[in-house]
Amino acid sequence: MRLRALVHTLVLALAAAVAVTVVPTAAAGPAAGPAAGPAAGPAAGPRQAAAPATFTHPGVLVSRPQLDFVRSKVQAGAQPWKAAYDQMMASSYASLTRAPKPREIVECGSSSNPNYGCTDERQDAVAAYTQALAWYITRDARHARKAIEIMDAWSAVIKDHTNTNAPLQTGWAGASWPRAAEIIKYTYTGGWPDSGRFATMLRTVYLPEIINGAATKNGNWELIMTEAALGIAVHLEDRAAYDKAVSTYLGRVPAYVYLATDGSTPKPPPNSSIDTRDEIVKYWQGQTTFVDGLSQETCRDFGHTGWGLAAAVHTAETSRIQGADLYPQVSERLRHALGFHTKYENGTAVPSWLCGGTVKPGLGRVTEVGYNALHGRMGISMTNTGIYTEAHRPSGTDNYFVSWETLTHAQNPN
Repeated sequence: MRLRALVHTLVLALAAAVAVTVVPTAAAGPAAGPAAGPAAGPAAGPRQAAAPATFTHPGVLVSRPQLDFVRSKVQAGAQPWKAAYDQMMASSYASLTRAPKPREIVECGSSSNPNYGCTDERQDAVAAYTQALAWYITRDARHARKAIEIMDAWSAVIKDHTNTNAPLQTGWAGASWPRAAEIIKYTYTGGWPDSGRFATMLRTVYLPEIINGAATKNGNWELIMTEAALGIAVHLEDRAAYDKAVSTYLGRVPAYVYLATDGSTPKPPPNSSIDTRDEIVKYWQGQTTFVDGLSQETCRDFGHTGWGLAAAVHTAETSRIQGADLYPQVSERLRHALGFHTKYENGTAVPSWLCGGTVKPGLGRVTEVGYNALHGRMGISMTNTGIYTEAHRPSGTDNYFVSWETLTHAQNPN
């Protein structure tokens, strides 16, 4: 673990010396069918992907203005926020008697088999975030102290993640931990003596495992890992890690969601050995017809695709809070992808050219943040996504890294 942390430090030191230029995604041309809406307006000009000069806190997935909006809606008994809040508070994650289950080594094989601490870690991270949200909305300090108890329990014990799913597991838990830590550190005035130890845990145990991505894995891996890396970078105020996460993100999103402007085949994932058409088709689960919004994992199943899209949206949301908004560069891909998959979730017949005429639905309740950002704030028409999102409220938690997003992001203008 110490060797990996040293390598991570050297990699980021090199990254800090290299300027990263962000080039906006090209316009997507005419909309492709009912899943699509109008384009998001003129493309942004070239810009630097530099981390902000001053980080915004709390600033991982949710900001203070967003939290204030949610709190006001819950206090007023307004819907859908009150129902979403009640759902959260009725869950075991919000229990004040919850006992954390930290482990020194979390070992996770494929599909979390073996599962030595995998479920416990993910769920404790979700619980810490849940308790932090409960603290902010209720101002009941017991929830803040419970969040601290959970985070302190893990930072005192964990040393490493092992086995084949270690990078993905680190991303799942690593996406939730900094959300919780941001809210507690920057809004709770009762004190958190071991916040430095928790930050050290993120820097030495989590960040080295995820910062270099996973180019040849299915795209949801790298997107989840990148979301976690960006959130951790914000909490640590680590500019080199932030820039590296953004660079990985801007390479992976175009390799995960196809647009017709990409050409006859999708873009290959950067830093991978996948480059010929045959290799790309195999990587895209054997799909040979490519249309706007198709994902690299569409023909695998909609569940993993939903995770990839959720992580892509979460990363853009954090960047927006930090003042370097990535949405203009990925909005065309995200709105097409969300519309494409919710169209079939809503009941549209699957054509024969798509995945051999059969798909595996189960996108999950992952559309709330993207629908709010793209439709609510940017004004993009997203009929299918809107129908799906409203039909699946309140969104709850998937017990991995998508949690309480109707509560935090439904119709949230901030």
